Amino acid sequence: MFFSNYFSILLFLIFSIALSAIIFFLSFFLSVKLDDSEKLSAYECGFNPFSDSRVEFDVKFYIVAILFIIFDLEISFLFPFSTCLNVITISGFYFMLIFLFILTIGFYYEWKKGALDWD
Repeated sequence: MFFSNYFSILLFLIFSIALSAIIFFLSFFLSVKLDDSEKLSAYECGFNPFSDSRVEFDVKFYIVAILFIIFDLEISFLFPFSTCLNVITISGFYFMLIFLFILTIGFYYEWKKGALDWD
């Protein structure tokens, strides 16, 4: 009786795994694998690179990337919070305020350190 309730889910899972494996292997075996000089050349913003591609980047690129990830995650936490705001408890509301306060402190710290200034 227990397994009969979940048989349709198991059938769907097996079907989706089999179909995705078939599509993956068909695309792998039927694709054209001709590499030309244009495809194998180094590509950087539409033109040939000026120098060696192994030079160090400025730390600001990494800081901006981390800031983007942080605030992108903040938005992904705010959407569910805003949709269930009418049923959330007061402690949940305060936890979200603490979360936003910690993110605001981090943003203020990055701002004062000059991570958002481009020279």
